[in-house]
Amino acid sequence: MKKILLSLIIIFLVSCSSSSTVSKEPVADATYGYSKDNPIKVGGVLNGPIYEKEYLNSLTGPNGEKVWFKRNGSCCEFQSKSSEFGFGMLDIYSVVYEGSKDTVVLYLNMYEKSKLKAPVGFKMR
Repeated sequence: MKKILLSLIIIFLVSCSSSSTVSKEPVADATYGYSKDNPIKVGGVLNGPIYEKEYLNSLTGPNGEKVWFKRNGSCCEFQSKSSEFGFGMLDIYSVVYEGSKDTVVLYLNMYEKSKLKAPVGFKMR
């Protein structure tokens, strides 16, 4: 019973922890997240997929609209000291918000960390 309780506490603490700092400031760089050369670095190799979803769930449209996303796959191998293999791949997501006409593609890096911001055309909660 103690092991189960301890496991639940650990899972709760890990799921509540943040992968990187978040900035509510608008991004001036139009390539942030839209380019494989300037991906959104959510960090956290072991929890990378969780951090990616947390980040995407924190996005809204420019006026607070609900955002939907779908993972399209991976691409773009790069060197990474954060990966046990010495390299990583970027995850590609299609993102659309309520009332938008176009779906955008965002590139996320789950291996490296940086200050998280909303890409141009989005805001963060």
